[in-house]
Amino acid sequence: MTLPDSPAQTPLTADTVMRYHLCWKHRDLDGVMALYHPDIQYHDYFQNRVLGYDELRDYVRASLPHQAGEDIVHCDRIRVDGCTAFIQYQVTVQGGDGLVAFQSSEAITVKDGLIWRINEYATLLRRTPRDSQASGPRPATSRLGLSARQLSTMAQDLEHYFQAQRPYLDPELDLQQVADDSGYSRNQISYLLNQVLGQSFYRYVNQARLQHLMAKLDNASATAPIDELAFDAGFNSLSAFYKCFRNHTGLSPKAYLKQISLRART
Repeated sequence: MTLPDSPAQTPLTADTVMRYHLCWKHRDLDGVMALYHPDIQYHDYFQNRVLGYDELRDYVRASLPHQAGEDIVHCDRIRVDGCTAFIQYQVTVQGGDGLVAFQSSEAITVKDGLIWRINEYATLLRRTPRDSQASGPRPATSRLGLSARQLSTMAQDLEHYFQAQRPYLDPELDLQQVADDSGYSRNQISYLLNQVLGQSFYRYVNQARLQHLMAKLDNASATAPIDELAFDAGFNSLSAFYKCFRNHTGLSPKAYLKQISLRART
C-alpha cells in the first residue's frame, strides 16, 4: 500500500512521532498504545519477528524503563520526511568489565495520525572503560525473545533482584534458581551475563558475595574471622573466596585487614 507522502504530511508526522517519543520518555504505556494504528506492524529485526497490535502491550511494558535514572537517550534529532520519521537512540548500562551500549534506530510510518509501521534495527555494542569498541556487534538473540531495550531492562532487574533478595547468601545458588526467581529463562540470563556483561554466572554471584562481605569490613561491623564471614556471605570454598578477594582488592584478606587496622589508628 502506498501512502500519500507530500510536504504537507511532514508536520502531522512530526507531531505524532514527537508525542510517541515523549510517551516512551515518561513511561506512559497507555499513551504509547494510543498512538498505534489498529493495523500496525512492528518489525523488530533484532529478534527477527513482526508484532501486531494485540502483542504490543506486553512488548512495550517489558521494554519501558523501569526505575528512576533509566532513560532512552536519543542520539540525533528526529528526522521527518512526509509520512516517515527516523529515530536513533541508545541505552547504556554498567557491565562487568565496562560500559555496555545498546544502539537502535526506528523507521516510523504514520497513517491517519497514528503509527502504522515501525522497522526497528538494534545492535549490542561492547565498550571498554576507555570507550574503545570491542569485537563488534553481538549476535542477534531472536531465539531468546528479548529486544535490545528488554536486555537493558533485564540487566537492571537482575541487579535489583540480587540487591533486594540477596540470593547469593545461599552457597548452593545456581542458574536455574535465579531463573525461577527472576522470571527469565536460563538461556536469557546466561546470554546477558556471558555475551553482554562479559562474565560468567559464578563470577557475577561471587562478586555479589564479596560486596556483601566488604560492606561489613568497611563499616567495621565484623567481629568474626574473615574466613567465617566468607562462608556467611555464601562462598562455598575458601580458594574461591581468596581468588575473588585478591582480584577485587589486589591484596590478600590478611593484608587488607592490616591496612584497615592502620587506617583506624591514624
